[in-house]
Amino acid sequence: MSNPNKTVSASLDVDKIRQDFPMLSKRINGKPLVYLDNGATTQKPLSVIKRMERFDTEEYATVRRGAYQLGEMATNTYEETRKKLARFLGVEDARQIIFTSGTTQSINLVAYSFGKKYIQSGDEVMISNMEHHANIIPWQTMCEERGATLKIIPINDAGELIMEDYDRLLSSKTKIVAITHVSNALGTINPVKEIVSKAHAVGAKVLLDGAQSTPHMKVDLQDIDCDFYAFSGHKIYGPSGIGVLYGKYELLKEMPPYVTGGEMINVVTLEKTTYAKPPARFEGGTPPITQVIGLGEAVDYLTNIGIEKIDAYERELLAYGTKVLSEIPGLRIIGTAKHKASIISFVLESVHPHDVITLLDQDLVAVRGGHHCAQPVMTRFCVPATTRASMSFYNKYEEIDALAAGIRKVQEVFA
Repeated sequence: MSNPNKTVSASLDVDKIRQDFPMLSKRINGKPLVYLDNGATTQKPLSVIKRMERFDTEEYATVRRGAYQLGEMATNTYEETRKKLARFLGVEDARQIIFTSGTTQSINLVAYSFGKKYIQSGDEVMISNMEHHANIIPWQTMCEERGATLKIIPINDAGELIMEDYDRLLSSKTKIVAITHVSNALGTINPVKEIVSKAHAVGAKVLLDGAQSTPHMKVDLQDIDCDFYAFSGHKIYGPSGIGVLYGKYELLKEMPPYVTGGEMINVVTLEKTTYAKPPARFEGGTPPITQVIGLGEAVDYLTNIGIEKIDAYERELLAYGTKVLSEIPGLRIIGTAKHKASIISFVLESVHPHDVITLLDQDLVAVRGGHHCAQPVMTRFCVPATTRASMSFYNKYEEIDALAAGIRKVQEVFA
């Protein structure tokens, strides 16, 4: 099949963009890599790789501690990156940006620190049936420790939140709603502004897991008005080992530290320690400096292309991929929400996803098979696992065709 909509794809020069990503030119046994596992991790543009190399070879020093020239330069670059991330998220106060190791640590930080300060026995925490394990287990653990109750928002057969049940579950006992912006297993885009508004109406705070939303769409946290927002660098074309937690400053300044040690203090005596103000309070120890710089470069790269253009093109890829895969007999898409990001999860009749991905890999088509760290989603749809193709703005229509052709070959093997 050919591209059914040349107009939208013409807004991005995909062939030129692909030249920025060294991994996309990889070939094994003469076959080109078809990389459709962007929901797990994205490839890095050369500009990110070179920026990190330049920092390590020409600018490297630890931050915040050295009064010498090189240390001050590194600190300035590090803090300018914080400001850059604030602008990227529509945040005016850069003190609300905390660097973490990724989405998982960001959520754990909030669960521990916010929970320790604000959640007591008898209180309620709310998550949904579509959460990644990283947004389930920290809240389970915190509720067990604090004597709170965990409430679950159910989802319908399309993979959408049942908002009537959300309304019913909200109460004055609800202290925080922790929910994904975009489901990693279904692609569902949740109505986060409505979720936040309704939670605030009963006095609850809201954490959004933005791991799958930040790469695909413009995120304006001032407009969304959530209280916490978390995402990972390696899912937005940056390095691994770095992530961001946004938090409203009036909350952060009241929360206890999550990790204690160097640099997160004000005064230390052998009798008592007082803590620094955010964000330093939550960045104990030497941070991943090079990764922070790389994340800043990734944000520059996305900004230069244009998030709106990325969003538009990926929506066209999703529509095309949904059409092409839906035409394959015996294939059922799991997650058919009206509003989706460029993620297509599916099951193939009589073939386990692990067999699907193994056979597709023979043609160097890289997709993911399993429960995607979202076992409650699999339970909800009565499947052990799914195969997931997650697309990026550097993917081409021809790669979706290659995926479809590979799936048909899998069916022939198992016929």
